[in-house]
Amino acid sequence: MYKAVIFDMDGVIVDNHHYHVAAFSEFCKLKGIPFSEGEFRVKYFGKSNHEIFSGLLHREISKEESALLGDEKEAIYRQIYKEHITPVSGLIDFLRLLKGNSINIAVGTSAGSQNLDFVLSNLNIRHFFDAQVDSSYVERGKPNPDIFLKAAERLGVKPSECLVFEDSVSGIQAAHAAGMDVVALLTTHKRDELPLVSLYVEDFTDPGIRELMNI
Repeated sequence: MYKAVIFDMDGVIVDNHHYHVAAFSEFCKLKGIPFSEGEFRVKYFGKSNHEIFSGLLHREISKEESALLGDEKEAIYRQIYKEHITPVSGLIDFLRLLKGNSINIAVGTSAGSQNLDFVLSNLNIRHFFDAQVDSSYVERGKPNPDIFLKAAERLGVKPSECLVFEDSVSGIQAAHAAGMDVVALLTTHKRDELPLVSLYVEDFTDPGIRELMNI
């Protein structure tokens, strides 16, 4: 049985990708930056804001500029999403099940600390998590394994003892690079758009998750 579960946030804890896309669209409109939703979904889902802004602006930007642009975009996102935020179906019951089986829980997200706090606070689920790792904890974002390795380190478990829940290509690649098994949620991509994983599910009500984890 796995000793720890690590959740990505966007597209896993909350099915919010439509709101992020809407926020980036509005941000680009305000800045006069060309924006294609289809291209954005393919190129940038699961990436850090620094990588996204560098791509949208077609140049490498500094961390300071990235932080300023990110603050603007994320404020738009939180304003848009605040009245709509809800957990992915079955999440709360699954978190309770994990706690009942003494399985450590972490969140490992490419998002910044403000967005992580926004989600955990508005859903009132912070108490479930033994560790929280956001983009500020690592130099390299997904598909590099750093976020998940840091989460395992903070939980005090080996990477091989972790099961990751992800929804993006880069997130799955990051988890595999960390030596972790993955369950993919089909919230953001279709099954044939994602790498091979241990299990594909629509949400946390899928009984296959319990069977995989033997709980």
